Amino acid sequence: MAKIFVNGYGNIGRRLASALSHDKEVQFVGIAKYTADDKIREALENRIDVYVPENIKNKFTEKKYDIAGTLNDAISRSDLIIDAAKEGAGYDNKKNLYEPMKKMAIFQGGEDRYGDRSVAEMIHNSRVNYDKALGRRYVIQGSCNVSGMGRIIQPLMENFGEEIRRFDVSLVRRWADLEDSKEVRDSIEWDKDPHHQDDVKDFIPSVNLYVDAFKVPSRMMHLHHMLIHFKDKAPSKDAVTETFRKEFGIAILNSAKGTADVRKKAFQLGFQHGDTNMIHIHTEVLKVQDNIVKISYSDDQTGMVIPENYLLIQSMIHRRSRDDAIKKTDNLFEITNKRKLLEEEFK
Repeated sequence: MAKIFVNGYGNIGRRLASALSHDKEVQFVGIAKYTADDKIREALENRIDVYVPENIKNKFTEKKYDIAGTLNDAISRSDLIIDAAKEGAGYDNKKNLYEPMKKMAIFQGGEDRYGDRSVAEMIHNSRVNYDKALGRRYVIQGSCNVSGMGRIIQPLMENFGEEIRRFDVSLVRRWADLEDSKEVRDSIEWDKDPHHQDDVKDFIPSVNLYVDAFKVPSRMMHLHHMLIHFKDKAPSKDAVTETFRKEFGIAILNSAKGTADVRKKAFQLGFQHGDTNMIHIHTEVLKVQDNIVKISYSDDQTGMVIPENYLLIQSMIHRRSRDDAIKKTDNLFEITNKRKLLEEEFK
């Protein structure tokens, strides 16, 4: 039975811990905490073992938290580490912890793929390159924005191939997550050099893709506005919609008025953490004009990368086929059922 440890307990770490705690095929070692705050109580109440760096262990014991051991203890007894620590810490963790102990690791989308602080040789997208992660020691799980683009672009390329000339994508990104305490500023900001374009080209190298990224004052979800330029006349709206009808992790919604509609409905329906774990194509703003298809879809930020991380575990550790991995993932996250419920709510 594989032993898996989550290094970090932020928005991604909390969700991964929830999922792995219910997976009977792995031994979930626990999570790492770097600050002695109230989140540690949540973990302990959920019977999750907590490990901390040796040099700050006294900060936790002073507050009488029941600590299972040190960070090094947890990593030494684990087979795979999911690095969910603060963005940018992955490289140091790899060099100081994972490599010396010869441990496999999954890094999150904020870590470097290229340059002196590169943490891995591939970015994973379960729709595109699942099989390439089989048996790898280090892999980056693409960010939610990157994962979402892969789920949309790959089916379109498979269906329409050389008819497509170019993809132009505007990422309208939420300012902060629901659980974040940081201020949501009344400002629309742009990223002069978004990494998302290069990240997608890492696993779909043939794509002709241009990406702009904007941050808006919202906590609910990202929204991607994609223009697909065809060489000649664009396919019909129905043909585009049918492309995604059987895709895993994509819901087709007809009447949502905004990202808040979808998020609030997820809470009303009792989805854990309020996550849908997928992207949602909004047909009311899907338009065809001459040689251009315009698609807008909302992207469940932190929620979507959790099943993606889980699929990566199926590849790296269990070496399952993609079909078997999706079945296993669907059983745990109930994504097909969530999709059905959302599509019924937003007919």
